[in-house]
Amino acid sequence: MKRHAGFTLIEIMMVVIIIGILAAIAVPSYSDYLIRSRITQATAGLSEKRVRMEQFFQDNHLYFQAAPAISAPACADDTTASQYFNFTCPTLTATTYTLTATGKSSMSGFTYTLDQANVRSSTIASPAPSGWVHALTACWMTNKGGGC
Repeated sequence: MKRHAGFTLIEIMMVVIIIGILAAIAVPSYSDYLIRSRITQATAGLSEKRVRMEQFFQDNHLYFQAAPAISAPACADDTTASQYFNFTCPTLTATTYTLTATGKSSMSGFTYTLDQANVRSSTIASPAPSGWVHALTACWMTNKGGGC
């Protein structure tokens, strides 16, 4: 008697179902991983700019002077350092500053701030990605559910 080699339709359908279940679990986890990895561009960029601001302050004893115009180079608007965040300095005086990283493209809605006292805050605007809290927090939100 000749034996047929191959798979039955039920065996193939079971494999398809298992792959579908694994994909349903893996895709959201991967998306969350991508968001968390992109947030590090904002936090690292703000930290680096803060160091440059403090170095400027050590040299000049101020962050900004109106005339003649002396301003820390870290406070210049920067749209090219990061693929996912624009860096700005919306508040700048002789003794205070605020650095801001505003999300762009797939990170739109995420905003991270840092000031001269090293006070950190973050905002995730609505609509936030699934599981991310739409809120303003007194830390840099780096995890789903508002975790810092």
